Amino acid sequence: MIKLVNLVVKKDEYSHEEFVERWMGSHAELAKDLPGLKKYVTSLPTAPERSAYDGIVELYFEDMGALKAAFDSEIGEAVNADAAEFIDMEQGPTLYVEEEIQLDDA
Repeated sequence: MIKLVNLVVKKDEYSHEEFVERWMGSHAELAKDLPGLKKYVTSLPTAPERSAYDGIVELYFEDMGALKAAFDSEIGEAVNADAAEFIDMEQGPTLYVEEEIQLDDA
């Protein structure tokens, strides 16, 4: 399983509340339709005024081929175009990782 992790930075013209509404609302609904997406997790800072990032997104795919195919698709292009409207796409690192669970007592 491959996971894309992005530390998200909102565009300056958006308040934290406006960003959250857009990211967790219409953008999340669009992103859920990415082909091959196995799991989709968003996290928000508990104290946004003290955080360097406005959120974390984790997208899980079977492998790198599935991830690439998802973002090369029409929906993938729409997801990126939508994100570019309210997320500073040049900020915040993106990682492609293989998750190794050390403990899951949830």
